[in-house]
Order: sequence, then C-alpha cells, then structure tokens
Amino acid sequence: MPEALEQDYTLQQLQQVTLALNSGQFVQVRRILAETAPCDTALLLESSPHKVRTQLWKLVDPDIQGDVLEELSEDVRLGIIAKMKPELIAAATEDMDDDDLGEVLRSLPDTVYHDVVSSMDTQDRERATQALSYQERSAGALMNSDTVTIRADVSLDVVLRYLRLRGDLPDGTDDLYVVDKDNCFIGALPLSTLLTNPPDHLVQALMDEDKESIPISMDETEVAQLFERHNWISAAVVDDNNHLLGRITIDDIVDVIREDAEHSLLSMAGLDDEEDTFAPVLKSSRRRSIWLGINLLTALLAAFVASFFENTLDILPVLAVLNGIVPSMGGVAGSQTLTLVIRGIALGHINQTNQRFILGKELAIGALNGLLWSLLIAGVVALWKWDFTLGAVIAFAMFMNLLAAGIAGASIPLILKRMKIDPALAGSVVLTTVTDIVGIFAFLGTATWFLT
Repeated sequence: MPEALEQDYTLQQLQQVTLALNSGQFVQVRRILAETAPCDTALLLESSPHKVRTQLWKLVDPDIQGDVLEELSEDVRLGIIAKMKPELIAAATEDMDDDDLGEVLRSLPDTVYHDVVSSMDTQDRERATQALSYQERSAGALMNSDTVTIRADVSLDVVLRYLRLRGDLPDGTDDLYVVDKDNCFIGALPLSTLLTNPPDHLVQALMDEDKESIPISMDETEVAQLFERHNWISAAVVDDNNHLLGRITIDDIVDVIREDAEHSLLSMAGLDDEEDTFAPVLKSSRRRSIWLGINLLTALLAAFVASFFENTLDILPVLAVLNGIVPSMGGVAGSQTLTLVIRGIALGHINQTNQRFILGKELAIGALNGLLWSLLIAGVVALWKWDFTLGAVIAFAMFMNLLAAGIAGASIPLILKRMKIDPALAGSVVLTTVTDIVGIFAFLGTATWFLT
C-alpha cells in the first residue's frame, strides 16, 4: 500500500475509534483496536485527553498491551502503568525485546518496579535484571540479545541448512555474526553474501573482518552517529573482552535520533521532551513554572542593571523608547549562533580540535554584522531624532552587543558541555542574560557618558 494511502487509512481508523467511543459503542471500539497496529494504537492514546485515554486502554487487547507500551512516550506510559496492577504489567512486558523491557522498567517507581519483578517468572526476571544492569542511554540499554552466530570454519551450505532448521530470523537481520569458540566477535557475514556465493565456500573466506563492533558502554548518541555515518542496519555489541553480547538495530537508532531532536527543540523552551500533550493542567503548569521562574530572575537582573541609569532616563526619555532595540538584536543574533553550535555538538562536528576556529569565526561574524547594523541604526536614529550623537551612541551599543552575542552564542554551549550541563536546556537562559545586560549597559552607559 502506498505511503499516502496508508496514512489516510490510519487516520480513518483513528476517526472511527473516536466516533464509536463518543457514541458508547465499546464493542465496536474493541474490534477496531484489535485490527489496529500497536504503533497506531499508541498514537491514538497519546492524542486523547486523559479520561478518554483511560477508557481506550481498558479496551486494548491484553495480548498486545506490551507492544503498545513500547511505542508510548514515557510520560503517557507512566500515566497508564500507574493504574495497572503489577501482575498485569508483568504480563504485558513478557514478550518485549530486552531494550524495550529495560526502558519500561526504568520508568517505573521503585515500589511498583519491585512488585512487577516479583510477578514475573524466573526467565523474565533474569531478562529484566540483565536489561537493567546496563547504564541508561548506553549501547547496552539499546541492545537486544537476539543474534544469529556462526563459526568461521564452516561452509555456506552448513550455514544455510542451519538457518532452515532455525525457521526464522530476528527482525532487522542483515548480518550473521561470526564468533570463535570463546564467543568473541571476529566478523560478520552479510546475508547478501551468503545467498550469492557458491555453497562450498567457507565463511572465513567471505566474511567481513573489518566490520566494526560497538562497545557496550558507548553513549547512545555516539552509536546513532556511527549508524548514520556507516549507513548500518544493525551492529554487534561487545564487552571489554570483545565477547558478543547482542546487537543494535536501525529501528532503535531512529528512536534515538528522534528523541535527541525533540530534546534539543523542547529544551530550549524549558519543556520536557517526554511531556504528555494532554497531561493534567496542574502537572503541566508546575513543570513550566520552574522555567518561567528562572526567566523572571534573569529579567530582574537586567532590570537591576537598567536601574543604575534612572537619572539618565529621566533626563532623556527618548532612551526608554530605544532601549529595547539593542538587547533584542543581540538576543536574535546570539540565538542563531547558539542553535548552530548546539547542533554541531549534537552531530559531533564540533570538538576540542576545532573549537578555537568556531569561536574565531563567530567573533568575525559578530563584528561584521555589528558594523553593518550599527551603521544602519545610527542613520535611522540620527534622521528620526535629528541627533547624530544619539545615533553614534546606539551604533556603538549595537556593535558591542552583536559582538558579545557572537562570542556568547559560541562559547556558552562549549562551556556548559564541559561542565556536563545540557546546552539545549540552559544555553538560551544564559545567552539572554548576557545579551540583555551587555545591551542595556552599553546603550545606557554610553548615553550617560556622552549625552548628560
């Protein structure tokens, strides 16, 4: 089915569920949900208000609840799990992949987690313990243990007969991993190579010995960068002794890339990338109030700087009219630089070897833009107020603030990254404080010096 038709079909399903639910046709809703893919059911739950979501979840077939939980954002998942009994959560997570099981269990409160684990059978309890033993946001947390391994000293015919006996392959399998007798990873045999070569050839003659493996402790963002750079579909994960532990597939990497993008976008506004769009009003208000409080403090700090020049503003009221121009221009220019540098850090383009070049480049851009826009604003103000001294004052302030904005926009993310603080979350607040204070001080300070 073409992608556009598939999207229309999914939208039609979602509309049918909404209409049937509003009409009280719960049997019809249950039937539609049974025919809907888990990812689309998750989308419907995330797109529904809190009360409707609770009704819908009760109508989801228990056999696919685990698949739906995998697709939900953390905030929505927690809201649903909070109303489930531990034994039902254990049943829903029974057939989950290891990485999804670990993600779900990590999101549970401690008391609920212990009850859920106690409700699991021995095999699932061991899987849960193993999944949670890896550090969050590491390659281990993304890994699945469903690998297909072969030995190097066998022929392709033996491998093919082994695969036929096995019956099926794990989703996303593009390589068979070659290991030695100690289960150490030594290479990979692509399925395409297996199918297009004579069956009497040995694996060791055709396997890719240069195939990279991923250390279990590698950060998930670095893993995503490797997948992007090498166009991988899957990759082997090994421990410090090169023992094969599992593999990471592209579907998990897509989730990492999407989550990183959402995090960078929403963090700049002080929002949680896992926040539920339909969360209760008080809960959402409480989360946003923290960020608003921080911004209020920075605004008060800028106002405190402006208070030093109250006498100047009393003498020259025109300065109050023009006072917002310089900080505003600095804020926009700094935000442009800040966004590009944060993006460069996230993509791995900016590192210690080229940081000095980036700082120099942004300093030059700030100086060039400062010169251009300071001359323009000087001419506008001088002709508007017919005061060439005032035009020169605001031009100087504009130049200094755009210069400071370029330096701050480039250096703040680098400094925060070195301090292990998320630049996307804190960078815009620090930048706004710098550009507001520099802009106000440069404009009103210079005006006090030359015009009073």
